[in-house]
Order: sequence, then C-alpha cells, then structure tokens
Amino acid sequence: MRLEVLHVPDCPNLPPLLERLAQASDLLVVTHTIDSDADAARFGMAGSPTLLIDGVDPFAVPGQPSYGLSCRLYRDEQGRIVSVPSADQLRDALDTITR
Repeated sequence: MRLEVLHVPDCPNLPPLLERLAQASDLLVVTHTIDSDADAARFGMAGSPTLLIDGVDPFAVPGQPSYGLSCRLYRDEQGRIVSVPSADQLRDALDTITR
C-alpha cells in the first residue's frame, strides 16, 4: 500500500496529518510539495494536505472542486469542519482501501 500526502509549501496542516497517520499506521508516507494549479490537477490534490492511498483520495467529496492549492478542510465524525482527519478516520480509510 502506498501512502502519499500532497501539500503546498509550508502547509501548517501537514505536521498534524503526518502525526495522525503515524498513529493510524506504520506504513511509510511519502510527501510531495505541490506549487502550481497544473501540478495540483496532475497529481490529484484537492487542497492541502491531500492523502492518497494507492493513488485514491479516500476523503474526496462528490460535487466539490477537484483540484487546487488552497487549504483543505475535512469533516470529523460529528460533521464539524477540521483541518485534518482524525486517526480513527484515517484507520477507517486505510481499512476501506484494503478491502
């Protein structure tokens, strides 16, 4: 399984996402800095940070803009807007992809 995190330079939400990924899994995480809209579209970054599991964005929301350099927002288990998914949400995403 390949875990990639796409982010803009100096993204303040990158460290918390990497910490929660470490809590959720012991898999290697590769990070990629994205600095243009063209690269965001090419790599599939729906805001920073974006997690891709085997090339799939498990948090993609149908109907929302697909790609961009803006900060990404997520919804927690209670539906509140947060800067990164919880460790439990990340574990669920990893489990869903491996099924």
